[in-house]
Parts: sequence; C-alpha cells; structure tokens
Amino acid sequence: MSDAHAHSVAFVREAELPQLPPPIAEAGAIKWVRENLFATWANGLLTVAALYVIYLILSATVPWIVQGVWNTDSLAECREVLDGVTAACFSVISERWNQLLFGFKYPTDLYWRPALAFVLLFLAAAPVLFFDLPRKLLIFTGLYPFIAYWLIWGGTVLVPLMALAGVIVGYLVYARFVKQSFALGFFGGILAAAVTWWVAGAIIPDGTNFLGLEAVPSRDLGGFMLNMMLGVVCVSLSLPLGIALALGRQSDLPLIKGVCVIFIEFVRGVPLITLLFVANVMLAYFFPPGSGVDLFLRVVIMITMFSAAYIAEVVRGGLAALPKGQYEAGDSLGLDYAQSMRLIILPQALKISIPGIVNIAVGLFKDTVLVSVISMFDIVGMIRGPILASTDWNGVYWELFMAASLLFFVVCYGISQYSQWLERRLATDHR
Repeated sequence: MSDAHAHSVAFVREAELPQLPPPIAEAGAIKWVRENLFATWANGLLTVAALYVIYLILSATVPWIVQGVWNTDSLAECREVLDGVTAACFSVISERWNQLLFGFKYPTDLYWRPALAFVLLFLAAAPVLFFDLPRKLLIFTGLYPFIAYWLIWGGTVLVPLMALAGVIVGYLVYARFVKQSFALGFFGGILAAAVTWWVAGAIIPDGTNFLGLEAVPSRDLGGFMLNMMLGVVCVSLSLPLGIALALGRQSDLPLIKGVCVIFIEFVRGVPLITLLFVANVMLAYFFPPGSGVDLFLRVVIMITMFSAAYIAEVVRGGLAALPKGQYEAGDSLGLDYAQSMRLIILPQALKISIPGIVNIAVGLFKDTVLVSVISMFDIVGMIRGPILASTDWNGVYWELFMAASLLFFVVCYGISQYSQWLERRLATDHR
C-alpha cells in the first residue's frame, strides 16, 4: 500500500482517553447550591432574605451566649460582673443543674441511683432498637423495668419481684387465650397481671425492708428525670396497648370491637390536659379504698391511654394498607390468628406505621411538660416554681428555658434519627 493511500485512511484510536472531570457548576457544593438555593430567581431572593435574617439572629445571640457568665451565685452578682454588657447569665444553670435534672426534693446523696437507671436504659433498649444484637440480651430488657423501679423509688426488693410475678402470670394467660383472639389474650393478660400484682402487694407486710434501699416517695421525683420517666414508661406501654386496640377494633367479636371503638374515639376527642386533671382529682376514686395509688401512677395511666388511642389509629392505617392477599397467605399456610399476625401481618403493618408512631412518641415526650399544671415538678415546673421563685434568680428566663429546650431537642432528635435509620434498614421492598 502506497504512503498516499495509507494517509487517506481514518485514524482509529486504540486506547481510551481518560474521562474529563465534570464542569465546576455540575458537581460538588456548587451544584447543590445552584439546584437547591438558586434554582430560580425567586428561590435566589428567598435564599438571600433567609441568610440576612439568620445573620441578624446570630449577630445578636452569639455574643450574648459567648459573653455569658457561669460562676456567680445570684442574678445581682451576674449583672455586676457583666457591668452593663448584655449577655447571658448561665450561672443559674451551673448552680441549679441538679434541680433541673432531679428536682429539688430528691436526696442529693442518692443521685447515683437514677443516673445508674439511665445508663442501664441504653443497655436494655439496645436489643429492642437494634435487632442484630443477640436475642439473649432481651432477658435483661424484660428485667430492666423492675430494676429501674427499685433503683429510683427504693424500698424492699419484694415489690418489684411481686410485680414481675404478676407479669409472668399475665403472660401465661395471654399465651392461653391468644390463639382465640389477640385482643382477648392481651386484655386478659393485663387483667391477670393487675390482679396478681394487687394480691401480692396485699400479702407483703408493712415495714418490710428485705434487701431494701432508702425509699423515695413519688412526690420527691422531679426535673428532667420525671420527663424521661414519663416518656419512656408511657411510650413503652402505649405501643403494645395501641396495637391491641387496633386489632381489637378489627375483631369479629362485637363486644371487643365495640369497647375498642368507644375507647379510641372517646380518648381522641378529649384534650390531654383534661385527662391529667382527671388523673389528679378523680382517678383515685376508681381504685379500692386505702390502695394509695400515687399521682405518678395515675398520670402514667392517663398519658398511656391517650397515646395508645392515637397509636391504635396509626397501626389501623398500616393494617388497612396491606392487600387482602397478605391475610389469605397466612390462611393458605395453615397459620392460626396469632401466628398470622405475628409472622406476616404486623411486621408489614408496623413498618408502614413507623413515621406515624415516631411522630406520636415525639409529641408524647414533649407533652410530658403538661404535668406541671397539676403540681408535678418536672423541668418546666422546676423553672416556673422553685427556681424562679427564689429571690436570687428571679428574672432569669431565657437561660433556663434554653437549657430545657436543648435537653428536649437532643432526645427528640435522637428518636427522629433512629426512626429514619430504621426505615432505611427495613426498606427491603426497594432493594
């Protein structure tokens, strides 16, 4: 082939050229800013206006926080140190932190007991929240409520042991009747547990102090500890109760269905603060004379009933979202009602209901501050009552409520992030 003919043939590259990087405006932070903040001229104006408002807020609050005082004994001393400078007086937090966390009546030398119960809470919740952990850890999860009760309230160890016996009896009754109806077995188990607990409590002689810790009455509980106790206990109790109510509302037994419908619709139609006043004033009349049911237990009952009614409707929505074929699948496999619900229906319905349940749990935890209106000194009750009533700190508001807001934000944000992780973890239908 001649040289002239060879040069007329098109050149074919044998090696692939390396890929060029994308344009600067189409990658990284610049792309995100362009698409999310300045996609249109209207979005650009709103972004500039929002940045200006944020600048105004931060320019006023950051110096106020940074120049704050932490080491004075009163508001007057704090203002003397500031000498006319507008800044925060965080000394009230550094001096009254124990009252914000534990209340003003809980013995200071016993703070280790609720602190230990709080640490053990994470160990008890871990196998429930993260189901990849060994199932044997659930044994400690089941024992934790009784251990925490003994640590926080003190007294003889026989009381939580009798309560544990009541739960065991309730479970046996539940296992006996759950094959006929989940709702029948669940409510029968609760009734059996309550009766066993009441009978066992009547057997324990007054003044018994077998392996006892120093007793702390419920009226001495307070601060953020009280909010945490109400939130954890009520959410833990309202979730299974709400599931039982949702299944009871779909029951074929007219009595169980009617009771569940009336309960759900009545509780959802009454404000929580009304139920708290009922717990404070009237609920004690529904218990046997001399039973001495304290205010904390009455509040737990009312808040649990309130949140369970809302969780029941969320779970019912998840059950209604499942196609009929899922129910028929259990029948075709020869599963009874309890097995079909436990293995097929409820796992799918609860996965659908996660956002709604978490929304109710977060709202319930924040609503625990309403107990301050019935003279329970939670963190808001402590701020409005003993702390601001003191002449040393009368006039300090922002610092205290900022501290309370930060504590609630940390807990609620943690719940929200866990729910998002759980949704991603269970999103098997999108893989």
